[in-house]
Amino acid sequence: MLPDPPPSLTLIQSDLYIWCLYQDNKGYTTSDKNRAAMDQDMVNMFAIAAGTLAIPLLLFMASFMLWPSSLIKVYYWYWRRTLGLQVCYAECGGYRFCYSYRGKPGLRPSVLMLHDFSAHKDTWLPMVKYLPKHLHLLCVDMPGHEGTTRTNTDDYSIQGQVKRIEQFVEAIRLNRKPFHLVGTSMGGTVAGVYAACHPSDLCGLTLICPAGLKNQNESKFDSQMHEVEHSQYTLNIPLIPSTPEEMEEMLKLCSHVRFRVPQQILQGLVDVRIPHNDFYHEVFMEIMSENSKYALHEHIQQITTPLQVIWGKHDQVVDVSGAEVLAEALPGCRVDLLENCGHSVVMERPRQTAKLILDFIISQQSTESASTKKKS
Repeated sequence: MLPDPPPSLTLIQSDLYIWCLYQDNKGYTTSDKNRAAMDQDMVNMFAIAAGTLAIPLLLFMASFMLWPSSLIKVYYWYWRRTLGLQVCYAECGGYRFCYSYRGKPGLRPSVLMLHDFSAHKDTWLPMVKYLPKHLHLLCVDMPGHEGTTRTNTDDYSIQGQVKRIEQFVEAIRLNRKPFHLVGTSMGGTVAGVYAACHPSDLCGLTLICPAGLKNQNESKFDSQMHEVEHSQYTLNIPLIPSTPEEMEEMLKLCSHVRFRVPQQILQGLVDVRIPHNDFYHEVFMEIMSENSKYALHEHIQQITTPLQVIWGKHDQVVDVSGAEVLAEALPGCRVDLLENCGHSVVMERPRQTAKLILDFIISQQSTESASTKKKS
């Protein structure tokens, strides 16, 4: 309610006084309403922002708790994208190879990487992170693994896998120029036999903890396999887990560094593998058969490609004494033994492994250039 005008004012002045007070009071009221509206807008804005942040967080937590395997696949997809890797397919007589690549052929040789048993092309991501982006890299899914064709009639022995890798190399015409081949564990066996059978395709070879050798000492995995064989395979193969507990044990077997893996991630890793466990069992029996078990050892003398051997000193899957076997058979090879490292060299020492491989490639190019100059 407006106050009465002073008695000294005329009627017109009084009316004008009241009108001015009304307008002032009206202005103050409008300002208060505007301020209240602005305060409400701020509250709404913060509520929307909080909701926007909460939704992906809740989705992440739901994925983590309910679908950890999907989260793992998204993680690999994001990491490939971040590192600039593209996934591609190569067809060869009805057989399809899946691989990821980065860069184009250049002054340095292309690098083809062959992963371990029951793994996939993304196994190399931790190491790829530390390799130059201009280097032409290719990471292929081994026969029957991940995105590469899987058939019931295919030959998954070491020799059978070597033939498939040869098909892949020819399909993408990688051997137009000698390339560098890298393999780890089972992939190392395949890489070594490939080098022995196709020396003209390669300018260098890196074997990381390769299987297929008659090592001087038994590993923990060898001892476990004696028990599995003695039980006539009623016990589970340590490298084919089917529960989170078995997955944790496999990680301990393969890694000297103890990774703290949450239970949900362990479950996700198992969920990803379980649909393929029958296939992994088939491949394992093939590569452990009489024809494949010592395939690399039987081809050592045929390897003429410059060789680099990288091995974790605490490897519990394939004993490190295999490095000495290779060094004695091929005196010119370079051997790098890594401290505080197990079988999963690429996961445990990615930066160091990348540097060792790159240094070896560069040194081989320098040696080749020097010998070319002498000849000329």
